[in-house]
Amino acid sequence: MKKNRKNPLYESFGYAFEGIWTGISKERNMKIHCLAIICVTLAGTLFHITATEWCVCLLLFALVAALELVNTAVEAVVDLVTEEKKPLAKVAKDTAAGAVLFAAIISVIIGCIIFLPYLLELFQKL
Repeated sequence: MKKNRKNPLYESFGYAFEGIWTGISKERNMKIHCLAIICVTLAGTLFHITATEWCVCLLLFALVAALELVNTAVEAVVDLVTEEKKPLAKVAKDTAAGAVLFAAIISVIIGCIIFLPYLLELFQKL
């Protein structure tokens, strides 16, 4: 009788990091999200945003990046299951992409709420 043994924890982390790297290296939209993360991080550093604002930004970074990874996984599974154009496959892909878009739009709105006062203050000093 064969025992069901789980992989060691370090291997599980390795697979997860491999998935993140695959998403970053192969997905155009993930690269765009990473560029946005870098820009917001630079702006946050420049404007010395508060700890609470950093926490909000970090949560939004995680939300959008995680949803993009899930979207990539959904697309891969749908493509694995069928090469035909099927209505349910379209629903799966479109709703996963919609989740990323929705989170990204809300993140931009929240980013404006956080950073516009800092930008206005900067322009008033000039």
